[in-house]
Amino acid sequence: MIHEAYLSLGTNMGNREDQLKEAVRQLEEQKSLRLLAVSSIYETDPVGFTDQPSFFNIVVKLKTSMTPDELLAACQEIENKLGRERIVRWGPRTIDLDILLYNHDNIKSDSLIIPHPRMTERAFVLIPLAEIDTAITLPGTSLPLEQYVKNVQGKEGVKLWKTADAFYRL
Repeated sequence: MIHEAYLSLGTNMGNREDQLKEAVRQLEEQKSLRLLAVSSIYETDPVGFTDQPSFFNIVVKLKTSMTPDELLAACQEIENKLGRERIVRWGPRTIDLDILLYNHDNIKSDSLIIPHPRMTERAFVLIPLAEIDTAITLPGTSLPLEQYVKNVQGKEGVKLWKTADAFYRL
């Protein structure tokens, strides 16, 4: 069975654009998924732990035959290959891949919650997600994504850094 998923990618260490490109390239190498869209890069203020460099954030849309747990494992493998260390919660990172949405499913397990539990509070997730598809409705709601974008705090900390076409061509 083929599933639709959205991932958020973020980095604030090293060459941030190269980190994002390499993570997207490694996603493309996965035989069980196909990238459909890649958002522009947004430079964003850190959230939570704020004493760190700005982030680059993107969202990707994909089709996959992977289960949610298999997709999570693939994301974590890419994070490990790119040197991700989990030292400080919400701290600096070479790369972070989060599953935002998987079909229109609500999933809660010990290792995974979908939709991502804080995505509606994060402008750095909602803005690039809306760039890809404003018509998305979140599981368990009837509100379109654009309504969440309109109401989210912190939009002023999310700045377009490079357009999707200039960043990555599928």
